[in-house]
Amino acid sequence: MSFGDPNNPYGQPQGQGQGQQPGYGYPQQAPQGVPPQQGYGYPAAPPVSPYGGGGYPGMAMEMPGGVKANRVILWILGVLQALFGLIAAVASGWVADQIASSPEIDTQGQDVSSILTGTMIVVGIVGLAFGIWAIMMAIKIRTGGNGIRISGIVYGSLVTLGSLVNLLGANVFALVSLVLGILLIVFFSKGDAAAWFKRNQQQY
Repeated sequence: MSFGDPNNPYGQPQGQGQGQQPGYGYPQQAPQGVPPQQGYGYPAAPPVSPYGGGGYPGMAMEMPGGVKANRVILWILGVLQALFGLIAAVASGWVADQIASSPEIDTQGQDVSSILTGTMIVVGIVGLAFGIWAIMMAIKIRTGGNGIRISGIVYGSLVTLGSLVNLLGANVFALVSLVLGILLIVFFSKGDAAAWFKRNQQQY
């Protein structure tokens, strides 16, 4: 009895032996227009981003540790500088009142005291401005772009320079601001910080 009779509609198709299942042991070809699959028919996993987010479009990138540390540093420096500026401005008014109410100070002494008062006011305004600058960067550090990173590097450079000048005047407390200023520059200059602040540009 032959199973290969082409005229027999119930016979086994040609090219397949007895007991052999169609396609068994051979990879199935994907339909036209469907990309090839990898590994037991499952699609390949998407690439994992080194800065968080898992590589999926639209997923939020995790803020790097250095950027988080800089946000804390900016809050600390900003609040301290703003307080220093306010204290200097208030103290300048108190000094001016003391000068005006003291009959023992002559005209030359009043001129010197007026210069001192004016200097304190300028220092207070500068300190307040720097404090507001740092606080605004700390607020915008989560949603801001690369301009925040550049602004933070500039701010850290100015803090470092000012701390070095204060150290020359034997101000030991300037060591703290010197270290914080250097940390701002280092953390904002790292590659993961650059990727964090440019993440919105990379989505387009």
